[in-house]
Amino acid sequence: MKKRLSFLSSIVALTVIVSGCGSENDAASPKKQDDKKTEAPYELTVAFPVKGAIPKDMQLVNDEINKIAKEKINATVKLLPISYSAYVNQMNLMMTGGEKLDLMVEWGAFYSNYIAKGQLLALDDLLNKYGKDVSESLGPVFLNAPKVKGKIYGVPTIRDLAQDYGFILRKDLVTKYNIDLSNVKKLDDLESVLKVLKENEPSMAPMTNKVTSSLYGSFSTRDSLGDDLGVLLNNGQGELKVVNWYETPEYADMVKLMRKWNQAGYAIKDVVTNKESENTIIKAGKAAGNLTHMKPGFAEQQSKIIGTEMTSVKLAPAAANTSTVNSVMWGISQGSKNPEKAMQFLNLMYANKEIVNLFSWGIEGKHYIKKQDGLISYPSGVDENNTGYALNQGFMFGNSFLADVWEGNDKNIWQETKKFNESATRSKALGFTYDNTSVKTEVAAVSNVVNQYRLGLEDGAFDPDKELPKFISELKAAGIDKIIAEKQKQLDVWAKENNVK
Repeated sequence: MKKRLSFLSSIVALTVIVSGCGSENDAASPKKQDDKKTEAPYELTVAFPVKGAIPKDMQLVNDEINKIAKEKINATVKLLPISYSAYVNQMNLMMTGGEKLDLMVEWGAFYSNYIAKGQLLALDDLLNKYGKDVSESLGPVFLNAPKVKGKIYGVPTIRDLAQDYGFILRKDLVTKYNIDLSNVKKLDDLESVLKVLKENEPSMAPMTNKVTSSLYGSFSTRDSLGDDLGVLLNNGQGELKVVNWYETPEYADMVKLMRKWNQAGYAIKDVVTNKESENTIIKAGKAAGNLTHMKPGFAEQQSKIIGTEMTSVKLAPAAANTSTVNSVMWGISQGSKNPEKAMQFLNLMYANKEIVNLFSWGIEGKHYIKKQDGLISYPSGVDENNTGYALNQGFMFGNSFLADVWEGNDKNIWQETKKFNESATRSKALGFTYDNTSVKTEVAAVSNVVNQYRLGLEDGAFDPDKELPKFISELKAAGIDKIIAEKQKQLDVWAKENNVK
């Protein structure tokens, strides 16, 4: 059983944050020290999504984080975990309704929409004043990847900032049926594996989807340019020409393959309406595996989460683009009453090993112990079934390269992840984020069409010969060509400013 590893990149130096808590000037100023002691700590509301149930010891972990935050920046946090399926809607309701919200996880797919609605605070000045460790640990390329019209509205977490793609499945089934994965090199090759699983495990679907995505998910060699409403093909390595992903031959071939697999019974039943996470489904024995993006140590991570040994097969090369870097970010709500404290706490998540370990693994001695070999594991009498804290989402909390490594994983996993990030193919458009403000009406209309057709097509529930032409026609009627033209215009300007050809 291997513990889930947070996905990340680049190692951070522990430094004193810029909050009046240890600078030479403050040390020489008794009045400032007295003010800090008498000032009431500000409580930050910090929202993030969780897969599965909220850990029963979440409040205990919250209390330990508050001890550090109060000492370091004279602030406390109220952690607000929200289920994955409800998270995006809940964030929108909180921000539009003026509810108290300071820090929040931002999914990259919704980043442009948040900015267009004016829901996020520009972070540039706050980063300069209070975010030294955030900036230094990310470095200029990844820190600037979320820039929109010269402003930063979110900072990526440090994890696997590139992605490769493949299929992960239960290793016991591979062994039981002598499945040879060595010849599985591309998506089409996976069919022979699915066929064996279907024939021999009739009560188990060969594959499932992710709760927020389709069977196919993000698998492909495109640079989505943030939202798939206009993409660059070939991982952004060729011409900087924005095209309609949904009318490309690649997309047509893919949805036809998904249809074939669905008709053959390779997908879980009710795949389009599924609300269970892929991990829950596989753990319950209802599916063998799923298509997914991967990283170093991914099979070990999933083995711990699912509770049985998993193995993976790579089907596409590693690539980095703005979407992979920006897929998980932190931002400050426009309505935050104390954005300075919010940035100070965010900086702690990129600088303070104790806080990163608390988010990642829980409380030392209660939820994990350190071993002589430098790895960590469960204390005596504790396992994944009875632990009070198994969030397994370290990738989400600042600089996960600061976290201790769980036993069963390569102790050099963070160094390997750093190499993975550095060696991946980089899209020519890495660092480009388009501003959809001028086409937000079209984005809303096109998004409605995408929501109507995409899951059904990519899950194989819809007949692509009938529904794909309708999908493309309705996308055009809703204004996708106008969105693509605007995105191309902004990309051309960005490319000229950054000397990208």
